[in-house]
Amino acid sequence: MRWLLAGLVLLLVVLQYRLWIAEGSLAEYSRLERQIDEQTRINQELEVRNAALEREVLDLQTGNKGLEQRAREQLGLIRDGETFFQFVDAPAGELTPGSAASQAATLPDSGSETTPSPTPGPTP
Repeated sequence: MRWLLAGLVLLLVVLQYRLWIAEGSLAEYSRLERQIDEQTRINQELEVRNAALEREVLDLQTGNKGLEQRAREQLGLIRDGETFFQFVDAPAGELTPGSAASQAATLPDSGSETTPSPTPGPTP
C-alpha cells in the first residue's frame, strides 16, 4: 500500500510540473496569448497603412489629380498662368518700415488723454 501511495504522489508531482512549468504549461499558454494579441494589433495597424498606400497607388495610376497634388506639395510646382506668393515671417523683435508694430510705436495712443502743447506767445 505504501508503494501505491508513493507512486500516486510521484505521479501527482510529475503532472503538476507539466501543468505549471514544462512545455505546454499554463504560463506558456498565457505568454503565447499575449503574443497573439500583440501581433493582432500590429497586423491591424499594418492593414490600415497598406490600405492607405493602396489607395494612393491607385490614385496615382488612374488620374492626374493625385500626381498634381504631390507635385504641388512636395516639389513646389505651379500651373501655367498661376502666380506664386510666398509669405516670410519676420524674426521676432525686428521691425520693418510699414509694419503695424513700427506704426504703433510712432503714433500716439488714441485712447489716452493728451494735453495740448503750449503755444509760444508774445514775450513782455
